[in-house]
Amino acid sequence: MASLQETGLDRYTEDGTVDLHGNPVLRSKTGRWKACSFIVVYEVFERMAYHGISTNLILYLTKKLHQGTVASANNVTNWSGTVWIMPILGAYIADAHLGRYRTFMIASTICLMGMGLLTLAVSISSLKPPPCLEVNKGNCKQASKLQLAVFFGALYILALGTGGTKPNISTIGADQFDDFHPKEKAQKLSFFNWWMFSIFFGTLFANTGVVYIQDNVGWSLGYGLPTIGLAVSILIFVAGTPFYRHKLPGGSPFTRMANVIVAAARNWRLPLPNDPKELHELEFEKYSIERAFRIDSTSSLRFLNKAAIRTGSTEPWKLCSVTQVEETKQILKMIPILVCTFIPSTMLAQTHTLFIKQGTTLDRSVGSHFQIPPASLSAFVTISMLLSVVIYDRIFVKIMQRLTKNPRGITLLQRMGIGMILHIMIMTIASRVERRRLYVARENGLVQNGGEIPLTIFTLLPQFMLMGTADAFIEVAKIEFFYDQAPESMKSLGTSYAMTSLGVGNFLSSFLLSTVSHITKNNGNGWILNNLNASHLDYYYALIAVLSAINFFVFLIVSKLYVYKAEVCGSINVLADELKERN
Repeated sequence: MASLQETGLDRYTEDGTVDLHGNPVLRSKTGRWKACSFIVVYEVFERMAYHGISTNLILYLTKKLHQGTVASANNVTNWSGTVWIMPILGAYIADAHLGRYRTFMIASTICLMGMGLLTLAVSISSLKPPPCLEVNKGNCKQASKLQLAVFFGALYILALGTGGTKPNISTIGADQFDDFHPKEKAQKLSFFNWWMFSIFFGTLFANTGVVYIQDNVGWSLGYGLPTIGLAVSILIFVAGTPFYRHKLPGGSPFTRMANVIVAAARNWRLPLPNDPKELHELEFEKYSIERAFRIDSTSSLRFLNKAAIRTGSTEPWKLCSVTQVEETKQILKMIPILVCTFIPSTMLAQTHTLFIKQGTTLDRSVGSHFQIPPASLSAFVTISMLLSVVIYDRIFVKIMQRLTKNPRGITLLQRMGIGMILHIMIMTIASRVERRRLYVARENGLVQNGGEIPLTIFTLLPQFMLMGTADAFIEVAKIEFFYDQAPESMKSLGTSYAMTSLGVGNFLSSFLLSTVSHITKNNGNGWILNNLNASHLDYYYALIAVLSAINFFVFLIVSKLYVYKAEVCGSINVLADELKERN
């Protein structure tokens, strides 16, 4: 039998992707790993830039801008929260107006402007207060309004730019694989694992080389290198333009969802027909011409089906197609899962705030001449994650495939759940380690003066290493889940859910830290003080462990009720049948 290539049926992609000018693209000359290589290399450099700033930011705020523990930690998490919440805006612009590629290019230019201004802010002496070695930074001369405005202005320009790059770069990568081509769909299953594996090489360099330069050479070079790296990464991304496949903007996802909700509310008195085929739907030819997916009606969130009841009106606020209704359902159904990821994201915020501050109080010597930068411990999160992703993809998945007959080994929600269990273990361990650190501080009379504790910084290693392993489960699964379960016309919005999770988690961390600090200070026994040796971070970490446990049990209920979207289930079943035949 002639192959598809021989009959000419496989010349073009079948998922509606086009080139930059809107023309159909040849499968053999575009997309797949050839195109993804440029995208992945970009992300390596972009992560180096982002983590080169974020990982050590709390130490710059305390050492150079003379902010206290709670203020600096909250400024870090507030900025990080903004970085991760802005993708909602970027996803909207991409899906509704400019498309992913053009949105990304504009946003990456804004990022570069922010990085350039940030480098100037740490390099020009008049933009920083004079040096101060006091343990209590309240006794130091504080940064002026102008100095704070320039520094934080640059940070938030960078945050604005990342709102357009983060939700679109991974989606552009996933778009390079055609869901209608069996081989490419199979390759897409492992894309997100290797995507995370590759980008964390950039994180690893930032957490080791860049952080070391910032602590031991200077902040100007330490910020200048990530800026140069970002500029190089943009050029690399642009070089891959001829090979990219693009999805056309599908209109505002928020407007489409609002149409459904309003139409359903207007028709709430009307009875639903017994046969779903009586509901309004466009002809197959319409979807075929637009290379779009048609979705059959389902019984979940049944009230929304009333938006498709034929009433004689064609107004979009009174009548929607079944496919439009089902797309809205798919986005809404993910919200409970999204909410359950907020607490795990709050956990991640600790690795670049309080975990780092703990490291500044410990013995950082290796040999007689080398001092480990506290922020470099974040490198162990990266190393652990890299190893865990490889082990998961190459060993764990193969074992579980034999047991479950699922091509993924386990479901995405099961993978998230394992990560949540690890998070509970991490905060329990962190609490016990902190209790040990405080004990050694008391034994050596270092509580009041806040001096360095004769305890190696590697005491913190278990909580950093386990965090990397947890990320290999929950963070990878989270990105894949929200992309996978989002309707085709709203992929950027689906991807932005994963970013939103991190954003809300960081804001929640700020709220939790401020609230606990305020309440415990008023009771005369502050848990989080500028002097960590006189604080009780062990109690704070135990509180987060309890919150994580409660969140996990809520997640079990929510995930049990969740129904995966039909077309994904169908694709998985086909791959499962192939797996059975192979075995």
